[in-house]
Amino acid sequence: MLARVLSGAVLGIDAYLVEVEVDISPGLPGVSTVGLAEGAVRESRDRVRSALKNAGYPFPSRRITVNLAPADIRKEGAAFDLPMAVGILTASGVMDSERLHDYILLGELSLDGRIKPVRGALSIALEARSRGLRGVILPHENAREAGVVADVEVLEADRLNSVVEFLNGRIELEPVRVDITQAMAEKRTYQVDFNEVRGQQHVKRALEVAAAGSHNVLMIGPPGSGKTMLAQRLATILPEISLEEALETTRIFSVAGLLPPGRALMTARPFRAPHHTISDAGLIGGGAIPRPGEVSLSHNGVLFLDEFPEFKKNALEVLRQPLEDGRVTISRAAASLTFPARLMLVAAMNPCPCGYHGDPQHECRCSPLQIQRYRSKVSGPLLDRIDLHVEVPAVSYRDISREDGGEPSAAIRERLERARKIQRQRFAGRKIYANAQMRPKMIERYCAIPADARRLLEMAIDRLGFSARAYHRVLKIARTIADLEEAEHISAAHVGEAIQYRSLDRRDLQ
Repeated sequence: MLARVLSGAVLGIDAYLVEVEVDISPGLPGVSTVGLAEGAVRESRDRVRSALKNAGYPFPSRRITVNLAPADIRKEGAAFDLPMAVGILTASGVMDSERLHDYILLGELSLDGRIKPVRGALSIALEARSRGLRGVILPHENAREAGVVADVEVLEADRLNSVVEFLNGRIELEPVRVDITQAMAEKRTYQVDFNEVRGQQHVKRALEVAAAGSHNVLMIGPPGSGKTMLAQRLATILPEISLEEALETTRIFSVAGLLPPGRALMTARPFRAPHHTISDAGLIGGGAIPRPGEVSLSHNGVLFLDEFPEFKKNALEVLRQPLEDGRVTISRAAASLTFPARLMLVAAMNPCPCGYHGDPQHECRCSPLQIQRYRSKVSGPLLDRIDLHVEVPAVSYRDISREDGGEPSAAIRERLERARKIQRQRFAGRKIYANAQMRPKMIERYCAIPADARRLLEMAIDRLGFSARAYHRVLKIARTIADLEEAEHISAAHVGEAIQYRSLDRRDLQ
């Protein structure tokens, strides 16, 4: 007898429908799985056999063939355990198949019949809605995640028996509904605050400008000057995440298996800080079946790279595409996948190998050649893609001993919210949210500058040797500074401040 059960899988961060076909025929007892099944999928036969027996259901002593269609896409993971078990029971005549065509089933089975969580539930629920299906049946831990999708019935189950009884019409499973407004109200509380940073007022201002327009920033300073401390507190001033951004971020974390159990949405912007020993695949994503890396996990948030020149050169160079295009394309023999990667890069580095070049309080022990080699690890094209270059000097005793550290994060965040609101209104109808994401045509339209500002910018380009990309970045930064002041037009003062944030451009770093 033949049975068909609907399931789903993810490719990149998008889901696709998988039809699990189970055929039971005379022959030597055994289970064969076809349809480009990876190791975890092939092992399902042993988990399913034990789960069925321990849940009190018979396992057929006949030849069982399981096909996962479409058969030309490689399948991985344990999410097919539940649909395979249901398919075997249906083909054996134990279950009624009337409800099977209305629901997508997914879940990993424990040996005693419990259903364990899987990855990509939100993407699969979205696919169920696009296919016009009634709903999905999935583990309890994934229910709130999938429940944010409207017009889809999300049913949670803890054990195989519950799914079988529901599909046979003997019990009803209560649909899970998530209040989006309430889920978005679950804001993150921070244990740190910007007013804990003593001194460094100009660096705080630079980070405020960077956060207001989602600009990339590089901090250069000696050890102990507060670079890491500032970067860690940057998340506390970032504008609140929008619903659309939260859905995108949640999908990525769900596919990566990093979404906390029971969490409906990622309501805080991600802050990722990988160690400098990370590989290029770990940073950008990869694998036989590509997975999102730290760059994609930072989507709509911050990627902090401390000790910037210590990262492997090939790992740094792969950052070029996401910083420019806001996405990552990973090509393999089996498939070419694109992951979103619209992020704010915050990098920190010392001015030289010993860290004290230019510090009046410490003597630098590095030779000019050593300094040049150290700084040349950050290539010119990559440096061009970083909007702000900020010097972070050592903090004086007077600043350290002050009781007041300045404005709290909440006050700064209010200004940023107003600036981002201006940008959202400016870019309404487009798929961009901040000034840093503007394309050249948008720069021409929204970043017009007066004659005195043009003369100032021309002088800076001649003296500092800005590239065309750096020129556009100065205009974007100037637009953000004007938005912070709620000014309609960019002035020469805005351009002058923006130029200061490019003073450590390539000519000075090589």
